[in-house]
Amino acid sequence: LGYGAWAAEDARSDSGADRDRQSERDAEYPAEAMWSWRYHRSRMNLDDYRPTENVAAATTIPARWYTDPAFLELERQRVFWATWQPVGHSTGVAAIGQYFSCEVAGEPIVVVRGKDGVVRAFANVCRHRAAALVSEPGCASVLKCPYHGWTYQLDGRLLGAPEVDGIENWNREDVCLPQYKVEVWGPFVFVNVDGNTPPFAEVLGRIPEETAALGCPIGDLRFSQRREYLIDCNWKVYVDNYLEGYHLPTAHPGLFRELDYAAYRVDTFRWYSSQYAPIRGGKQYNEADAGGRALYFWVYPNFMLNIYPDHLSSNIIVPVGPNKTLTIFEWFGYGGGEVKDSTIAFSDEIQQEDIFICEAVQKGLASRTYQTGRFAPKRENGVHHFHLLLNEGLRK
Repeated sequence: LGYGAWAAEDARSDSGADRDRQSERDAEYPAEAMWSWRYHRSRMNLDDYRPTENVAAATTIPARWYTDPAFLELERQRVFWATWQPVGHSTGVAAIGQYFSCEVAGEPIVVVRGKDGVVRAFANVCRHRAAALVSEPGCASVLKCPYHGWTYQLDGRLLGAPEVDGIENWNREDVCLPQYKVEVWGPFVFVNVDGNTPPFAEVLGRIPEETAALGCPIGDLRFSQRREYLIDCNWKVYVDNYLEGYHLPTAHPGLFRELDYAAYRVDTFRWYSSQYAPIRGGKQYNEADAGGRALYFWVYPNFMLNIYPDHLSSNIIVPVGPNKTLTIFEWFGYGGGEVKDSTIAFSDEIQQEDIFICEAVQKGLASRTYQTGRFAPKRENGVHHFHLLLNEGLRK
């Protein structure tokens, strides 16, 4: 997600030190390079969005927030590193010594279950010469760097460093892998990089209780299948689309027939929103399912849970570029059961419909004729809620 250092520069005030640094750059770089630096820095001004809690009076975030590559670096630091990110399955660290590697917005991480049974997350970077400690999932009594053989205990402390006699001003007892916050909920492992996010339980709010009330056994789910979709749109376009049912009658005729659209509603909370959709029965859900409900949870900024009477699916939205997004779909059955092939096929049908819409929206956002839009207050309060949270995070 590296797209330059504009965000870091923009985070500083326009102080005397900034002006001195600018003078140094003027002397060091050609005029063309200096113009480019100033141009990108000015584009990171967020004042073109005026947030308001009143959805009826609000506008969407500006089009350039979806198209400007410089935003991705700012989001990497202030959105993805600053929130709880799903990184893997709890089955990958079920036993003592089990580990897997992952990344959060480019930051390499290893998650491991220690000898004391505690799951921990560390920087997957050897403190010697920065090699990755692990690349494939596995199980071991220590973490061993494949470069020079330095070893670390499962609690992150340096255990062995061969042939380092003679190093000055160095104490092996002081060497430890940097540690990150980690939480396990059901089949999911979450990591927070910057350490300043609210507690995980606070972020989830009542999601665990509401999930249980729907009959979803979050602690007894069976992984069934995973699919990945690479979409030509900004990650925020996809999230916007997920957060409203306003497009169901037009874009999803099959899903529209399954749900009671008149009773469809979106409720927003501090760090998440829920979409409530009563099931009326159709091709996918029969008369026995009618009267039940589907519940869709979105957790800021990019994690989604779709809970149905017979299964749960999750979506993880990963930015790959300013106009390219990886969406990861996973399906889980209840009580050890498998998710039906017809269910996954129906989900894929809906996803293909969403891909068509999202890619069309991304093209429209690049038009010189479009700057901001408005919200349908009854149907798009979830999108408005997301934009407020995004603005809050980017301005920290």
